[in-house]
Amino acid sequence: MTFQINGKEFSQAPQPGQCLRTFLRELGHFGVKKGCDAGDCGACTVLIDGEPVHSCLIPAFRADGHAVTTIEGLAPDGGTHPMQQAFLDAQGFQCGFCTSGMILTCASLNQAQRQDLGAALKGNICRCTGYRSIEDALNGTKNIEDAAAGIAFGRSLPAPAGPQVVRGAERYTFDVAPEGLLHIKMLRSPHPHAKIISIDKRASLSVPGVHTVLTFEDAPDRLFSTARHEWDWMDPDDTRVLDNVVRFIGQKVAAVIAETEAAAEEGCRRLDIGYEILPAVVDPTAAITPGAPVIHGDKTPANRVANAGRNIVAETHGEFGDVASALAQAAVTYEGTFTTQRVQHAALETHGGLAWIDADGILNVRSSTQVPFLTRRTLADLFHLPPDNVRVFCERVGGGFGGKQEMFVEDILALAALKTGRPVKFELTREEQFIATSTRHPMQVTVKAGADKDGKLTALQLDVLSNTGAYGNHAGPVLFHSVNECIGVYNCPNKKVDGIAAYTNTVPAGAFRGYGLPQTLIAVEAAIDELAKQLGISPFDMRRRNVVKPGDPMLSPPESEYHDVLYGSYGLDQCLDLVERAMAAEAPMPSLSADWLTGDGIALTMIDTVPPAGHFADCSISLREDGGFDLKVGTAEFGNGTSTVHRQIAASALATTVDRIGLLQSDTAHGGHDTGAYGSAGIFVAGRATQAAAEALAGQLKQFAASLLGENPDACTLDNHATVCAGRRTPFALLAASAHALGKVLSASGNSSGTPRSVAFNVQGFRVAVNKYTGELKILKSVQAADAGRVANPMQCRGQIEGGVAQSLGAALYEEMVIDDNGRVINPKFRDYHLPSFADIPRTEVFFADTSDALGPMGAKSMSESPYNPVAAALGNAIADATGIRFTATPFKPDRLWPLLHEKFGSG
Repeated sequence: MTFQINGKEFSQAPQPGQCLRTFLRELGHFGVKKGCDAGDCGACTVLIDGEPVHSCLIPAFRADGHAVTTIEGLAPDGGTHPMQQAFLDAQGFQCGFCTSGMILTCASLNQAQRQDLGAALKGNICRCTGYRSIEDALNGTKNIEDAAAGIAFGRSLPAPAGPQVVRGAERYTFDVAPEGLLHIKMLRSPHPHAKIISIDKRASLSVPGVHTVLTFEDAPDRLFSTARHEWDWMDPDDTRVLDNVVRFIGQKVAAVIAETEAAAEEGCRRLDIGYEILPAVVDPTAAITPGAPVIHGDKTPANRVANAGRNIVAETHGEFGDVASALAQAAVTYEGTFTTQRVQHAALETHGGLAWIDADGILNVRSSTQVPFLTRRTLADLFHLPPDNVRVFCERVGGGFGGKQEMFVEDILALAALKTGRPVKFELTREEQFIATSTRHPMQVTVKAGADKDGKLTALQLDVLSNTGAYGNHAGPVLFHSVNECIGVYNCPNKKVDGIAAYTNTVPAGAFRGYGLPQTLIAVEAAIDELAKQLGISPFDMRRRNVVKPGDPMLSPPESEYHDVLYGSYGLDQCLDLVERAMAAEAPMPSLSADWLTGDGIALTMIDTVPPAGHFADCSISLREDGGFDLKVGTAEFGNGTSTVHRQIAASALATTVDRIGLLQSDTAHGGHDTGAYGSAGIFVAGRATQAAAEALAGQLKQFAASLLGENPDACTLDNHATVCAGRRTPFALLAASAHALGKVLSASGNSSGTPRSVAFNVQGFRVAVNKYTGELKILKSVQAADAGRVANPMQCRGQIEGGVAQSLGAALYEEMVIDDNGRVINPKFRDYHLPSFADIPRTEVFFADTSDALGPMGAKSMSESPYNPVAAALGNAIADATGIRFTATPFKPDRLWPLLHEKFGSG
């Protein structure tokens, strides 16, 4: 066979049955990504004779005699293809994992196909952007701008990795091929609850290429949590690396390590495991009922499990005032119970990593993680290693959304590397991502609310039952967060909260964008609308009469021990005004028949910009010999844009340009500590550390220049890559040379502890049309206003909002992990799990409040997860406004809407 790949001929023969994707990656074409291996996502797209195909579906031998083009060969001689340049100009990517495939598909479109982009791009999924910037790339829109020295902050500057991303040259977790690599595959539990009573490895070990099989007998007998937080006490110790009791279908049973993935898979098939089947419970209401099967009967409050005997991992209860009395005296009241479903993060790069022991005896783990430093800490603890003997780092990460604030693979990688002494690789399949990692917490939320005749809230009560699945990773913090800001944003003298997080024998829930708030906001914001409707007050005015304002306490029971949340800036009033004006503005309406009902809905959200109890970041920066700077930060880049903003902060403080800031990040070997890029803290916390370090170095530069010139440092400034002292300019490169000659290093460090914290605000508006006879729903208008403080990068922040709206619309409209009565996920692949595609997502108008945060870096504050939070709530309010029916369960699928619509409107 002869293969022509990117204009060059290859004579290597693929393995029998090998798909084109794996064959191309073996030849070093790492721009061809693995997202699903089922032809559903398009990350593996290549061109065959100029036509886009999903290479994961094409047997490699079928490419014989055809011209194959990967992203690396789209432009000749390492140049830039016009479509690659268009994606750079529009910044049509965030994490970038889908970008190679997306560009190849876009580059292949003819003019006719460009007239229907929804159909043309249906085979390429982007989880990050919301697709507007991709459409901009196809339309030739330029969204980036330049910035002179010292004014980078606040400008729409491009991502530093952009040129590498669009050429397929940016390296992700698995874009490396070390010598002597062994592969890990997991045997997983077929039972929702069972005890392992026997393991026969003999047949597995007889498979050619299998090196070893690891079970609970080989793993540390230590309890921990897969959740990664700065403090261990935030989560229960209820998990083992490998356990002799399995508590959900998909739990790890044994790891087979072999020379090839095929051998490891065969080794898994040949393992003989004996189980004692235990009773299981998959419904959270049944799980907390006395007499239900106990899932973690061996855990106690010492393991931070609240009540193991009733399957309650965490709970919260509190009341301010007297809610029952207030409800009895209210002019209007509302009560409703709302349910939200289980959804998947669906980051296109699955969990996984590589591990090896280097020549110095250091355990190296290269992982797709949001939290390398916290992962190192736990690995060192689990395996009794000095922290300095463990290095955890990540390259660019293909999406996170909270799902990679966990340790699902690194413990197995470390165990395998330590046991074999060889480099090992563990990459989850898409099915494993669905059945064996984590999801959003499904919740049942009952809300009771009351108001007086003037529309002032008098009572707010929440009763929450959260399904945390088989393990309690993030169970408590998500529960506590879910009942905090959603009612803390409203002034109300009487508030009550009761919340329980329950164990069930289902796939664990965990951290997910919004961290519990989207689930409770659906209920709270519905109650606000229903009270307004009874009083004849507009939804906007109802909220204006009740939201907190600077000086008001932000209260949610029970009383918090943390009192460091301040109004660093306040733009909620502006956000309400911006959305109200945008919704009222005239816009073309589609021609709809009388079968369609239209309505508007809004919802608001407030979010603390940092998790409680401290979130830490260290940063260092030094002057290079060429007059540029090396900046070291701990935050990972996974489409959150931190790489861009860190450079903008440093460049602004040092009167230079971003191209002169070299960034080293997300590697524990760089020293310092970083809690991680989660909880909206990537910019607010780590950005403050960068600002502190850069400003400290700016002071050093001025002082050193002044000492060279015999001037007062107070008379020195920084300007355009130089110090200026009494009118005399000293370029940074000359300063570096002078410092070197004197044996002096010009460097500085900065840190941030995550306190005090600020608050960010978002308001979402929708106009929808609902077909009263079919339940079909059309989004006619989508608007979001955000108070992000001083916006560090308007283009990038807009993209975060658009992406958050798109992802949240998926959860509101159709995404749903379906669990059967035995706790099995029955739709563990993208084609049975409706991810939003280009055609599904409306374009959202984005507005920013004009504020500057006193606590955030250079006036900025977080805007990564909060755009997700109010979307489903606003959509539910819009549907209620259109139909006069309050739907109380997501997703709002046509078949779920139809029964009540049919009951009210008949068949037409």
